Amino acid sequence: MSTRTLIRGGLVVTAADEIHADVLIEDGRIAALAAHGSDVAAGWTADRTIDATDRYVVPGGVDAHTHMELPFGGTSASDTFETGTRAAAWGGTTTLVDFAVQSTGHSLREGLDTWYAKADGNCAVDYGFHMILSDVNEHTLNEMDKLVEEGITSFKLFMAYPGVFYSDDGQILRAMQRGAENGGLIMMHAENGIAIDVLVEQALARGETDPRYHGEVRKALLEAEATHRAIQLSRVAGAPLYVVHVSAEEAVAELAAARDKGLPVFGETCPQYLFLSTDNLAEPDFEGAKYVCSTPLRPREHQAALWRGLRTNDLQVVSTDHCPFCFVGQKELGRGDFSKIPNGLPGVENRMDLLHQAVVDGHISRRRWIEIACATPARMFGLYPQKGTIAPGADADLVVYDPHATQTMSAATHHMNVDYSAYEGKTVTGRVETVLSRGELVIDQRTFVGRAGHGGFVPRSTCQYLD
Repeated sequence: MSTRTLIRGGLVVTAADEIHADVLIEDGRIAALAAHGSDVAAGWTADRTIDATDRYVVPGGVDAHTHMELPFGGTSASDTFETGTRAAAWGGTTTLVDFAVQSTGHSLREGLDTWYAKADGNCAVDYGFHMILSDVNEHTLNEMDKLVEEGITSFKLFMAYPGVFYSDDGQILRAMQRGAENGGLIMMHAENGIAIDVLVEQALARGETDPRYHGEVRKALLEAEATHRAIQLSRVAGAPLYVVHVSAEEAVAELAAARDKGLPVFGETCPQYLFLSTDNLAEPDFEGAKYVCSTPLRPREHQAALWRGLRTNDLQVVSTDHCPFCFVGQKELGRGDFSKIPNGLPGVENRMDLLHQAVVDGHISRRRWIEIACATPARMFGLYPQKGTIAPGADADLVVYDPHATQTMSAATHHMNVDYSAYEGKTVTGRVETVLSRGELVIDQRTFVGRAGHGGFVPRSTCQYLD
């Protein structure tokens, strides 16, 4: 049964173009685009027609950094793959790349199979996986090759969290060397965890236990130092590098210097670093715990450097690092000791809207919005042009977006399975109206009509910036 859907009358916005065009969808893919009002478009018929007059038609968002059901600090992220992918759809994101975790002493295969099982049959939108390497050894290095063949083409290492995820410089170098051979992209959490642990211990000994000290001990210079070190290790290995959740001006400067040398070094930031700050971490009555994440929120003056990095392409991607923990019963584990607060913020539902607000505020252009939220993450992680654009042959992952509607973000109205919003009370302009995933309606005029199990695993090719 062939089904045809027609989206009429909208402004189609991609990373490359803005055109008033009708979009014809057939059997889950984009079949054709034609100028609105043209003879070609006028001749099209469809089983379902969606009116996008005065709306944008944009590619579904690609969020390349989420943590659904992640075990952390004696608890687990509160969003399941079912609730998290549903919330993503509400926010106009139609593809997630989540992180499968290798536990120390176990194989990559075991970790990956655990994540396949968590996601299979539960997702409302499509998903892929990165692999977290917690234990770099000869066996896991060999496994990396097999994972790349399976479509798991990126591997995350941590310079932070000694005793949990931490890898030393020798392990990092060996993983980078392997990535240089097999095409896998190394993703780096760049913070000097060894030094941070000393500062944590000293702060707690002084009785500095409130959430704001989380930001004070995880110093911007220790993010910059680790970023610099990761870049030099990648140069030695002859490997590309993708630095996740860049939050500090000094770290952006390290990336910019590397890119000015023509090195294959890439950087991601997240909405929390663009819109929130240490002011939030300092909120009274332990409210600051809601904003504990790593890398931490920075003083507000760092935001200008992040926006500038996004405009100059020294930062290429905005992902969420969505890793939600409820305030009640989860964040509260760290009362009296900020080091025990589970690290992570909810945000998968807010990213596209916050970045549209950045368009309204003049930080970025409309096309850059789509570039950093859809097209570049798709290219970076081997999903383009199946995902991240609107072109014949691409998956019909589409969002009809109302650029004029206003909304106030709140835990009372969001769909993430978490008891607070990091953006509570913030009013933004722009709102998702209708979402299609591979041609199937997931959100129809602000009503969820999707289903768990529609979303499928998407194997990825290697990074498309290295061809």
